[in-house]
Amino acid sequence: MPGNDRSEPRLRCVLPFEAAPAEVPLLRRAAAKQLARWGVTAARDETELLVTELATNVFKHVGEGASATLILEWRGEMLRLEVHDKSQVVPASRRPACDEECGRGLHLLAALAADWGTVLTAAGKAVWCEIPIAPGRACRRVERAVEALERYQGGGDPGPRGRRRELALEESAVELIADLLHWAAARGEDPDDMLDRAQVHYEAQADAA
Repeated sequence: MPGNDRSEPRLRCVLPFEAAPAEVPLLRRAAAKQLARWGVTAARDETELLVTELATNVFKHVGEGASATLILEWRGEMLRLEVHDKSQVVPASRRPACDEECGRGLHLLAALAADWGTVLTAAGKAVWCEIPIAPGRACRRVERAVEALERYQGGGDPGPRGRRRELALEESAVELIADLLHWAAARGEDPDDMLDRAQVHYEAQADAA
């Protein structure tokens, strides 16, 4: 499975779901909410459409009620989506006697994504795609935060990967915020007032994104 340069800051979100029609809108909203947290709003429409098709293909071709997982990964100017399931049957966009619905999701992948593919895993398979996104101010803020946290926790060493890395970054964020509040108090500032001002700035920037 093609990968990105590990020197770039990376954010990753794992969303388990059950393959069922009622789950699809919930999964789509969860993905959109995560993109908003990252500030990657430019890719929201394409992401929601691709999440819908990928999740729909799981319950159509693997089986309703099957366990699956959506993984979102943002790095630099590329957003990656992966849907993992427990079937090793690789989807095909063209098959004999294929009706108009057959392979529709794969055609959308080809049309909307910069690249896509399928890979077999130990537990089944993963269908992945990558969406190019234009770097914006909100995205750059998230990039700077990740870079700062990596420097804060290990002098520039990115440290562990995957979920362990995300937990390490979260812990570093808590420690950094606490240190900043100590710094504010040492200067005679009110830490609560600083948090309130930061919240106001965050909400204004999120609304403008």
